[in-house]
Amino acid sequence: GTIPAELGALSSLERLELNGNQLIGTIPAELGALSSLETLSLFGNRLTGTIPAELGALSSLETLVLQSNNLSGSMPSDVCNLRTTNGGPLSSLEVDCKSEVVCSCCTSCF
Repeated sequence: GTIPAELGALSSLERLELNGNQLIGTIPAELGALSSLETLSLFGNRLTGTIPAELGALSSLETLVLQSNNLSGSMPSDVCNLRTTNGGPLSSLEVDCKSEVVCSCCTSCF
């Protein structure tokens, strides 16, 4: 299946962990509306496309885990701006940046 865009309406959601579910498709930009989200973990699926810049609006995000997917492109600067090194809350940013995603702000590259 895919990640339903409607999840973006769950404004009180603090953790979204959909690891290892063989999800396909893209990461919905609507997830950027999850204003209370602290953890977004989509490890080990078959997600494709780029990482939405809208995730940079997740002002409470502390952990973002996206490795072991088929994502491409570059980590959006809006997401990098959330890193603790830039004064934001994001302390853990894990992605496939050795081969698939260009990421200068990731904490772990796989």
